[in-house]
Amino acid sequence: MKVYFIGAGPGDPDLITVKGRRIIEACKVCLYAGSLVPEAVVACAPEDALVRDTAPMTLDDIIAEMLAARDRGEDVARVHSGDPSLYGAIAEQIRRLQDNEIDYEIVPGVSAYAAAAAAMGQELTIPEVSQTVILTRTAMKSSAMPEGEDLATLGRTGATLAIHLSVRNIREIERQLIPLYGADCPAVVAYRVGWPDQHFIRGTLSDIWEKVRDAKITRTALIFVGRALGETDFRDSALYDGAHAHVLRPVRTKAKKKLAQ
Repeated sequence: MKVYFIGAGPGDPDLITVKGRRIIEACKVCLYAGSLVPEAVVACAPEDALVRDTAPMTLDDIIAEMLAARDRGEDVARVHSGDPSLYGAIAEQIRRLQDNEIDYEIVPGVSAYAAAAAAMGQELTIPEVSQTVILTRTAMKSSAMPEGEDLATLGRTGATLAIHLSVRNIREIERQLIPLYGADCPAVVAYRVGWPDQHFIRGTLSDIWEKVRDAKITRTALIFVGRALGETDFRDSALYDGAHAHVLRPVRTKAKKKLAQ
């Protein structure tokens, strides 16, 4: 018996991996986070499978279902939104499984930040503008942020920030980041990425809060901040530069032309 933690992606049922879907199709028990995972993702479960939405359940309830499945000798598809490694609350489930000597496997999924960047038609790492993406959140009603992981510290890097679970804290995000990134720094709020009603609010650190307030967005949103979001005047990457040699392209274009002559 094994428990499979499966990343379902941000909402679009087509963004689940082939492996993730195949496992759901084979498991007799499917526990899915219904607040963020649409039913369409788990519709491929066997007709006789036990399919339960874990949104109203506690950790003890979820583990009890896994233990019951173990006693029946049935595998469990534990379906989370996005990628389970990011804010998936799987660490405490894994700890319980280890205590009960239950085998598990993690199947990665498409994270919301990656799906949002794709929907925006945006690369987050622009040459000589930003080569670092920081995935973080802010502390509100959830657990406190560890020392040194506050926005005032992370913002000193100038990296592209993907701030999760924090849209209700956006005014404070503005306050902390404007001194570091500038009031004119591009900011984007991605709402319900991968769902039919997804949309994006674009602005700057000086006005994004007002735009989000006017749109009445209070949850299920991801905040991007960084110069890479609005930069168009940048150098080409060296990756495909004919003058740049690497192990798979050892002879430079100019050198080839000379040889041809």
